[in-house]
Amino acid sequence: MNPNDIFNIENQETFNKVALEIFKLQYDLLPVYHSFCENLNKNPQNVTRIEQIPFLPIQLFRTNDININPSYDLLFESSGTTSKTTSRHFVADKLIYKTSFKKTFEHFYSKSDDFVWLALTPNIHERKTSSLVYMVDYFVRHSKHSESGFYLNKYDELVKVIKACMEAKKKIILFGLSYGLLDFAEHFTLPEYPELIVMETGGMKGKRPEMVRNELHSILTKAFNVEKIHSEYGMTELLSQAYSKGDGVFRFPSWSKIIIRDVYNPLNVGITERNGGINIIDLANIYSCSFIETEDMGIAYSDGSFEVLGRMEHTINRGCNMML
Repeated sequence: MNPNDIFNIENQETFNKVALEIFKLQYDLLPVYHSFCENLNKNPQNVTRIEQIPFLPIQLFRTNDININPSYDLLFESSGTTSKTTSRHFVADKLIYKTSFKKTFEHFYSKSDDFVWLALTPNIHERKTSSLVYMVDYFVRHSKHSESGFYLNKYDELVKVIKACMEAKKKIILFGLSYGLLDFAEHFTLPEYPELIVMETGGMKGKRPEMVRNELHSILTKAFNVEKIHSEYGMTELLSQAYSKGDGVFRFPSWSKIIIRDVYNPLNVGITERNGGINIIDLANIYSCSFIETEDMGIAYSDGSFEVLGRMEHTINRGCNMML
């Protein structure tokens, strides 16, 4: 299989076919996943639909090296805390990750290099093993605009840059961790500007009291004078992201899919229109594991969109905001 074929998937039939091929590959070549499937009496002979594919619990990325290839281009680690084991994701081919995040963004928006990227995240030197920072660093470096950069805790400089870009009528993405955006919003307000996209990712993770999405977005929309707050949903263990253009309703690209599981019976999957645990198929994870049982709660809709409702109880506090 040519990994680049993953990004040309156009319909559900092709997605299902490729997913079953990757399941067989990973069943054969990933010892941890093979053992997990065997314990559930699942194998390529009796798995004929994607709903039957076992989803590997995400916590196994904290205790196992999940990688088909002995060599790898990149190693991403979750932020975690100093007292807890972090997840590790070995990326055998960095070009697959770059292709995935670039094609995903440009599918939902437009050419990434046309935007001024203003990041309220740590930079690549501060968090070398963050998949989020790696992605944002790529967008910053490949932007056509010299104003693109990292502005966490540089709010005086940031507001001047934003206003200068507004005067020059440039397209702007203010991309930040929820905590960083909220901190900036408490110090500055912005004039209305239709070419400004404010995009948040992650929760407070102990840095501030947690707040519901509607409350956070209400504060940010008022401070930044925008109609909607956009959101990015991703994690260390994935090579694809989902985006929301407002109201917390996300969509994945065509090579990724969310499947909701029953929290009381994790093998009961495919639930729609009601809450459950989030399972994700990410075919870009061809060299690690494409079938992930996350620790997030969500709800999926019949049109393929979904909402993220929060963390399941008794799970490790994790995510991009731990970097702050």
